Amino acid sequence: MYDVTIIGGGIVGLATAMQLKKTNPNLKVVLLEKEQSLVSHQTGNNSGVIHSGLYYKPGSLKAANCLKGYSQLIEFCDRENIPYELCGKIVVATSEEELPRLESLYQRGLENGLTRNKKIAAAEIREYEPQITGIAGIWVPYTGIVDYKAVGNRYAAIFTDEYGGEIYTAHRVTAIHRKNSHSEVIAGGRTFATKLMVNTAGLYCDRVAQMGGVNPDVRIIPFRGEYYELAEDKRHLIHNLVYPVPDPAFPFLGVHYTRRINGGIEAGPNAVLAFRREGYKKSDISLGETFSALFWPGFMKVMWKYWQMGLGEFYRSYNKSAFTKALQKLSPAVQKADLVPGGAGVRAQACTRDGGLIDDFLIEQDELMINILNAPSPAATASLSIGETVAQMIAERFEK
Repeated sequence: MYDVTIIGGGIVGLATAMQLKKTNPNLKVVLLEKEQSLVSHQTGNNSGVIHSGLYYKPGSLKAANCLKGYSQLIEFCDRENIPYELCGKIVVATSEEELPRLESLYQRGLENGLTRNKKIAAAEIREYEPQITGIAGIWVPYTGIVDYKAVGNRYAAIFTDEYGGEIYTAHRVTAIHRKNSHSEVIAGGRTFATKLMVNTAGLYCDRVAQMGGVNPDVRIIPFRGEYYELAEDKRHLIHNLVYPVPDPAFPFLGVHYTRRINGGIEAGPNAVLAFRREGYKKSDISLGETFSALFWPGFMKVMWKYWQMGLGEFYRSYNKSAFTKALQKLSPAVQKADLVPGGAGVRAQACTRDGGLIDDFLIEQDELMINILNAPSPAATASLSIGETVAQMIAERFEK
């Protein structure tokens, strides 16, 4: 009998496992991952940005966990010799109508304790990024880059090697049977009896919750973010990270430039509905998963609300010239020929029945299960804080 079974081997699940065993070493904890390797999906396909907490509503779970998790992540990387760089980023306004939103963003940063952020004028933008055009900006020195796969795999190694936790890969959960005081999790042809389940299944977290006898009033809608990369001989055009002023009416940050820890420069992403929950390519299609998303009442309302933006995102997905034009708003120097196909990630976006795209982290629980039902960016940055939070929730149960 396990005390805790964690379902999902992404960075949040691994951080939770490690933090739990660190603070409660006597608990018997196992983590189950359906893939052959850990951190294979959202963690392994993100941009590697260490987020500062600039965007998030003060007092929200995102803000609190990002700010705390940021410091914990830096300390962890220093201690474990994981390469990272606090290279900073610029948020750039390219039109007069964006200036009030830029000012609001700056004030939000101050409310979140980012006192070293700096307002910069057009000429100063060029001092940081000579090929970027804008009328004003914010320099955010806190932002950094790291390899989150390396971070997640180190969490796993500490969990197993130092704290005696167990991890089973290639163990897809196929059924969960609730008993009076425990559950039986069927995975990889084995049965794991457990007192408590923690669902960190990311793109399938709503399905796992339903399997575990919980019917959350949200549905995961997968959005694919597609990237180009700057050709190697054009990487000099972008020095670090450059973002547009986000549109508060749309739950994504818009196309931007991101230097990776390996030296590459990503350009993107767009945000299109993926026709499969793990649909990293346009050809990845699951009719069942597509219909599940399309016929969720909340998503129909989302489509009606954002149909113009959605069509624009799909247009850029299939039209490189349009994608290039979006990038040229920030850097006219970048040309179509400078872009080579890059990777893609899929974001697990929780959508409510009434058509809300949940912006904050969402954690729900009952007597046998803790479900993390929305953990988009900055979840990787905040992973140690999220893991600590969930570990405390678990500890309180076993102290009773």
